[in-house]
Amino acid sequence: MTINNKNINNIFYIFVIAHLIFWTLIPTLTNQNLPLDTIEHLAWGSNLDWGYSKHPPMVAIVLEIFYQIFGSQDWAYYLLSQIFVIISFYFIFKFSKEILNNSLLSLISVLIIETIYFYNFTTPEFNVNVCELPFWSLTVYFSWKIYNSKEIKFLDCLFVGLFAAFGFLSKYLFLYLLVSIDLLFIYLILIKNEKKFDFKYLITIEVFLIVLIPHLIWLYNNDFVTITYGLARTGLEQSSLINHIQYPLIFLVKQIGILIPFFIMIWLLINQFKFKYNLKDKKFLFLLSINVLPFILMLLTSLLTGSKIRTMWMTPFYLFLGTLFIYIFQSQINIKKLKSFFIGFIFFFFLSPALYAYISISNENKRTDYPGKEIAIKTQFAWDQQFKSKINIVFGDEWIGGNLSYHLKSRPVWQGIIEREKLDKLKDYMCLDNVCVGTK
Repeated sequence: MTINNKNINNIFYIFVIAHLIFWTLIPTLTNQNLPLDTIEHLAWGSNLDWGYSKHPPMVAIVLEIFYQIFGSQDWAYYLLSQIFVIISFYFIFKFSKEILNNSLLSLISVLIIETIYFYNFTTPEFNVNVCELPFWSLTVYFSWKIYNSKEIKFLDCLFVGLFAAFGFLSKYLFLYLLVSIDLLFIYLILIKNEKKFDFKYLITIEVFLIVLIPHLIWLYNNDFVTITYGLARTGLEQSSLINHIQYPLIFLVKQIGILIPFFIMIWLLINQFKFKYNLKDKKFLFLLSINVLPFILMLLTSLLTGSKIRTMWMTPFYLFLGTLFIYIFQSQINIKKLKSFFIGFIFFFFLSPALYAYISISNENKRTDYPGKEIAIKTQFAWDQQFKSKINIVFGDEWIGGNLSYHLKSRPVWQGIIEREKLDKLKDYMCLDNVCVGTK
């Protein structure tokens, strides 16, 4: 088969469709219940607000939209995750074409990140990390359009502001990407004088802030609880001098471990590891700003504050790592080694879902083995023996209460932990173990 742009495009679409099918079907067939984060965020979605105690609202909004369409069909939420992943892949492919001017290398840039843990094994759990992915890739792509264009387009600035806001409303760590891109533009405008300031840049800021206003008001009215939670997760309050060394080192070791399959794929592709860098190269500079700079800022955060960086926080940080490495080593790529590369890719492509299925089936003590649907049926039966009204409120933690909110047909609103004062205000209520259900 002759390799041409059409064939490469077809291979890309076959790849993303295969990824979507595999990673939707396997968790659907091997899990008995949705994962913890997905259930928790669905619980939030039952009671939509402009923010929650742990995260901004985007993940809950997206899940509630899907719930209104599909209801309590587990496969739909595995599908949702993969839709978010393949949207990211599409814009990486599109971006890589503009950077590399080579469709084959652009395809490789996407295939190679499929081997990274964050884009395969962890994707069935739709959470804030997965929710960030398409907005991260879209923000990068339209930032590149602004960066690379002689004439700044209004729509590009609008899209950057919009997708950046959606990303920030998914998770605050999105700020690391935004700061990195802003630093690049500041460097080029104020220091290198290679770009002129354009008032259209302000459109991105205006759109970004307008979209964030409701959440910022909510944040202020709720004592910045989401930020407090995020800081608590870093262990910052218990930080000691040794943490400034220990946590950054642990962070680095974990990242290297996660990227081992990626480096194996690079090794299968590259003839020899020699390259010359040129900081005047616009493409290279942009790739550094979206790949290396966010990583450095995260590492510096741990180093300077002694905070613990949790592994899953890095989920979107490596989306364009394949593009960076392929761009750096493109002259060293050995076309004769492509066969070895594709064999390696197929191995990792099938290995990850096979491991997921094996772990899901063999380990019976996981959250995804929780009998949420059966408990909901028993709860509904017990309720119907006592009351004629519908269950429209559930109290309990995010897991037990969230499962009932998701599985009960009446889709009761989850309202947090059990409080006697709230229960007494209900028309009817019933408590079972660590959860209470009721009606207004």
